[in-house]
Amino acid sequence: MIRLLDYLEIDISQVCYQLSRAELVEIALKKEEGKLSDTGALIVNTGIYTGRSPNDRFFVDTTSVHNKINWNKGNVSISEEKFNKIFDKVKKHLKDKEVFIFDGYACADKEYALNIRFLNELASQNLFVQDLFIHPETTSGFEPEFTVIVTPGLKLSPEVDGVNSEAGILVNIEKKIILIIASQYAGEIKKSIFTTLNYLLPGKNVFPMHCSANVGFDGKSALFFGLSGTGKTTLSADPGRKLIGDDEHGWSDKGIFNFEGGCYAKCINLSKENEPQIWDAIKFGALVENVTFNEGTRTLNFDDASITENTRVGYPLSHIPNIVKSGTAGHPETIIFLTADAYGVLPPVAKLTKEQAQYHFISGYTSKLAGTERGIKEPKATFSTCFGAAFMPLPSIRYAELLSEKVQKYNSNVYLINTGWSGGPYGIGKRISIPYTRAIVNAALSGELENLEFYLHPVFNVLVPKACPDVPAEILDPKNTWQDKNAYDEAANKLAEMFVENFRKFDGVEHLVSHGPKAKSLNLK
Repeated sequence: MIRLLDYLEIDISQVCYQLSRAELVEIALKKEEGKLSDTGALIVNTGIYTGRSPNDRFFVDTTSVHNKINWNKGNVSISEEKFNKIFDKVKKHLKDKEVFIFDGYACADKEYALNIRFLNELASQNLFVQDLFIHPETTSGFEPEFTVIVTPGLKLSPEVDGVNSEAGILVNIEKKIILIIASQYAGEIKKSIFTTLNYLLPGKNVFPMHCSANVGFDGKSALFFGLSGTGKTTLSADPGRKLIGDDEHGWSDKGIFNFEGGCYAKCINLSKENEPQIWDAIKFGALVENVTFNEGTRTLNFDDASITENTRVGYPLSHIPNIVKSGTAGHPETIIFLTADAYGVLPPVAKLTKEQAQYHFISGYTSKLAGTERGIKEPKATFSTCFGAAFMPLPSIRYAELLSEKVQKYNSNVYLINTGWSGGPYGIGKRISIPYTRAIVNAALSGELENLEFYLHPVFNVLVPKACPDVPAEILDPKNTWQDKNAYDEAANKLAEMFVENFRKFDGVEHLVSHGPKAKSLNLK
């Protein structure tokens, strides 16, 4: 088995290859990596890294990628020389250690499947990759296209290694190696693969998407775009529909397909009433991160954010009853953009024209929620192109072009749904209730929204329904939920100005400007 790593020139004392989930949990408990909950899930604490570290992600700047990557503060370069020296540190760190290897792949559509070898120094993290990625029918003759090496026990030196902290997430497209150092937060593993696919797949005319997806029993599929914490997992886990996946998908000319074989759900304030499928999925084989529990009963306390707001659970899709086992479906009839508006001024739902869909996809407005990144303590308004700029190494316009091409070709209906605040900004208003949001989503998926009467929002320039089944009519116009109407107008125009200012930074999209929000000068008494 050690010969599995000959191509990496790593000297390993013991390789634990393709262990079962039961074996990994047993080893993790023996090594005191975590404890079992009362439902049998493995609970771990990831230390100081309870969210992604975007400032610690680097791409190795080689000749083959230099002119393709959109170099910016999110896509930062590191030299081959520095990468090689850091890789030598990784090899030295792993020397004579026991490591855990899982061979799996990403992309349920076999035409685009990416074979990946994951090497972990923690059994609990090897359990995570088994939960999140797709298992091959056989490992006989398995040839990894990419290798991911995760060493949370190793610390880097900014002065010596040319990085920003003790942590490093280094993606080497040319060598097909990804190093994840110092951080035990499992989200770094899944997002490093997502980022890699976002680099590779557009070249195959596949639209890579930061979205969840499900399909009705009528065979009609839907996509839910949005940043972490906006509701992708919650809203796509619908007992009345089959889940394709909760976070990452591709859209080819054959249809849509999941990148993964599992889910990585936020579980802060999780309740069985509002999110029954996620609740029931937290059982043996699942990995729970940073959720506190009662030492005596081992009951998980999902309402406790003392460690982080970004509490997480990873579990295989098999833990959910209504899934599409193939991980594939036809072209989506409905596309939903989810945004958590911290200003509390966007309507709960709006219908978008094809041009407005492009505008809002390029804008990618939402609020970064507490805990999803280090240092985020409360919601912060942000524009994340393609609802996932942190994972998009190519120029944003390339992904927007793919969206436009697919929506036009397959005539999808597109809606903007606000899962954020109503009645005032964060701290004053309240988050829109999950039952109301589910009712809106159901109306969109059933086609009922298409037949309703709409009004044009004077500031955000989108069509808002005057009524929606099972939703109070008064909340559909966000201004109605504010006691101070003048304060609403000021806040709405402030956000509109932010949209306008943000859109100025994009080239080649001038034809879409008129389809965005329209800030107005207000003379309020």
